[in-house]
Amino acid sequence: MAHQAGGQRPRQRPVPESPETRAYLEDYAALLEAVAFPSVVLDHRWDVVLANGAFRSLFRGVGPHPTAMPGDNFLRFVLFHPDAGTVLDEHESSWCLPMLAHLADAVERHGQDGGLQSIVRDVAQDPIMHAAFRHGLPHWIRAVGPDAVEHDGAVRPLLHPDPRWGRTDCRIVNETPKALQNLGYTRLTLVLREPRRPRPLRRRRRTAGHLSVVPAVEA
Repeated sequence: MAHQAGGQRPRQRPVPESPETRAYLEDYAALLEAVAFPSVVLDHRWDVVLANGAFRSLFRGVGPHPTAMPGDNFLRFVLFHPDAGTVLDEHESSWCLPMLAHLADAVERHGQDGGLQSIVRDVAQDPIMHAAFRHGLPHWIRAVGPDAVEHDGAVRPLLHPDPRWGRTDCRIVNETPKALQNLGYTRLTLVLREPRRPRPLRRRRRTAGHLSVVPAVEA
C-alpha cells in the first residue's frame, strides 16, 4: 500500500533550547542504546527524535526514499515507503490502517500543523489511500473494534532481517516517562517474540480500485 509520496524532504527537527533538556535527551539516548529491542522516541508528527541501534538494524534493508525513511518519520515510512511491507508483515491490516487511524487523530488534535498537513496532502494524491483514509478506515474500525488502532499492547507481525528472528511478532509497549511527555514525545518499544514457523510468503497487492483488506463497496 505504499506509493512514491510527493511531499518535501522532512525538515530538520529543532534542537531543544534548554541545556537541561538537551542533556536529558543525550542521557536518554544512551539509555535507549542499551535496550536490546527496537525502541524509538517520536514527536506528535511521528518524526523520529531518538532511535536505538536495534531499531536501525530492523530497517537496515530498506532502500532509499526522499521523504519516507524509517529514521526520519515513521508514519511516512509505514504509509509511503515501497519497502515497508518487507519488514512490517501483513502491512495493510496490521500497520497501515492503524497508522491512518493515528493520522486522523493527530490531525484532529493538531489540525494546523504543517508537517501533518503535508502527510494528509500526500495521502490525498493517492486515490486508493485517500479512499481508505476517508471511507475504508471507518469501516475497518467498526469491523475490528477501536482497540485495534491502539499501539500500546498491540501484537503485530514483523519480518526481521536477522535470521535469528525472521518471521516473528512484536508487542508494542508505550513506555514514555513524564519528562518526554512534557516535551510532546512518545517512546515506543517493539518487544520481539519467539520466531514463528515459516510459511509460504503471500504478498497482498493493491487492486485497481481498493485495498485488499477493505471491501470494494466501502472504498
